[in-house]
Amino acid sequence: MGRHHTRHTLVSSAPPEALYDLAADVGRWPAVFAPSVAAEYLERGERTERFRLWASVGGEVKTWVSRRERDRAGLRIRFEQEQSAPPIASMGGEWIFELRPGGGTEIVLLHDFTAVGDDPEAAAWINAALDRNSPVELAALARIAELATGLGAGPGDLVFSFSDTVTLPGRTAQEAYAFVHRADLWPERLPHVRRVELSEDAAGVQEMEMDTVTADGSAHTTRSVRVCVPGERIAYKQLVPPRLLLGHSGRWEFADTGAGAQVTAEHTVAVNPAAVREELGAEASLADARRHLRDVLGRNSRATLELAGRHTG
Repeated sequence: MGRHHTRHTLVSSAPPEALYDLAADVGRWPAVFAPSVAAEYLERGERTERFRLWASVGGEVKTWVSRRERDRAGLRIRFEQEQSAPPIASMGGEWIFELRPGGGTEIVLLHDFTAVGDDPEAAAWINAALDRNSPVELAALARIAELATGLGAGPGDLVFSFSDTVTLPGRTAQEAYAFVHRADLWPERLPHVRRVELSEDAAGVQEMEMDTVTADGSAHTTRSVRVCVPGERIAYKQLVPPRLLLGHSGRWEFADTGAGAQVTAEHTVAVNPAAVREELGAEASLADARRHLRDVLGRNSRATLELAGRHTG
């Protein structure tokens, strides 16, 4: 098979270590990179890791398993797909972060791939997908790192995760999963939800549009894509986040215990510093935004789980 090679680059004013750290943490990708939908670590070592990624490629959500070798001292991350999604037969590549003589960093993203059946049309489709997604990912990486650097902060001050775990007595993990999975029934079950449109064109991948009303009476419309593993977890990505956020992803995880269903609701968010004072007041800080998001998003998840525990239908 013919192996194809692509190279995409971007110069950023951020230091290479900040950019490397963002790229090295796959768990943050769905909140940072527009194409990434969900990520699940399978193995994590000091320098190597395996993970499954779901991402939008050519208008479809595809999934694959990758292995990576991280080299922070050399500011490089080498990756190789173990299980590729057709029309990709195999794919590898490397992230490289090169300090420029005058300051800043050149980010280099390399890919090498083969197409199923060595099909020229498939190879052209893969090239086009890389040409769409790679510049978007490079720009997002630079944007977060540059914003953090400009504030004298680290990327972790802008992109962070938190979770709440709730036990639902008398409920099984399957029952709790079903409540969250059937979001089309939320207008009947959740008082703040007015409308939900839910579709599942590909098995396990849902697209959802939802209208909600907040405590002050204001209405909001959100669009999300969700990846569902029956009875175990639902990962989601908000496609159009509110102004306070540059990105928002999360997951629901379900497990049975002797005390009932145990459900963990996790959020990963990327804060938009430019909107903090506009949304939270003239004196608001980045720390205030982190506390606000932790409170509001955590409260919404806990309220949903509380209603799941009371639901009898």
